[in-house]
Amino acid sequence: MDKNAVHRTNIIGGSEVAALSVDMDKRVIHETNSLFWDTKGTEVLGATSLPFYGAFISEDSCRLLGDVSGKRMLEIGCGSGHSLQYLGKRNASELWGMDISENQIEKTREYLKAHGLSAKLICSPMEEECGIPEHYFDVVYSVYAVGWTTDLEGTFGRIAAYLKKDGAFIFSWSHPIHKCVVEENNTLVFKKCYFDESWYSSSLDESTLTLSDRTLSTYVNALAQAGFVIERMIEQSEEELLQAHNNSTFAQKAKMLPVTFVIKARKP
Repeated sequence: MDKNAVHRTNIIGGSEVAALSVDMDKRVIHETNSLFWDTKGTEVLGATSLPFYGAFISEDSCRLLGDVSGKRMLEIGCGSGHSLQYLGKRNASELWGMDISENQIEKTREYLKAHGLSAKLICSPMEEECGIPEHYFDVVYSVYAVGWTTDLEGTFGRIAAYLKKDGAFIFSWSHPIHKCVVEENNTLVFKKCYFDESWYSSSLDESTLTLSDRTLSTYVNALAQAGFVIERMIEQSEEELLQAHNNSTFAQKAKMLPVTFVIKARKP
């Protein structure tokens, strides 16, 4: 940890949390986040999975995946397997998943088996070579997982290699402007510089996670460097989903600014 580390505020999920600036050390970050998801991850942060891309955006409405029947699908950060099950029931021809957590991989295997499905599952950081075939998949997707990478450009480069020509890459993450703003006394207040991409650690329920909040331009430029062409970007919350949570302060915030973003890009 950086001996000059400073205390700061960050937003994780829908809540403001205390955080501590840390050095960017890939090995330490992988160990910290793997342990977090092996133990408290889903319990603390919950599980985001298809048909939802995150808070207030759904596949049912935006239809980025379309018809997946007969397609080879790879999920980056498969969690406990709910998104793979969603696609398996829609007749995807092959299901693959990767996750940094052994515990999550086992949960995925058990969950799919209980639903009469199976997938090829790999435990690995998304940044590293792990035996996933290249030029093989019709779609690579990630629901609230890509933001955990320690090497965004390298990860997007690997994903481009996994895809067939004309294959699609769809991913979602917490919107970076949401990560800067909190609600205080019915007023939205900036608590963090939008351009601050430094790494930080937060302790949640006796577990620790480590993240960096990247700007939208960082994601867009990394996609371009990997050779992707962006087809769509969605950041506006869906009114029907907002109405279902109308009494929550998080929904009220989502009416004023984006809290989730989703990008669909294609490999030419």
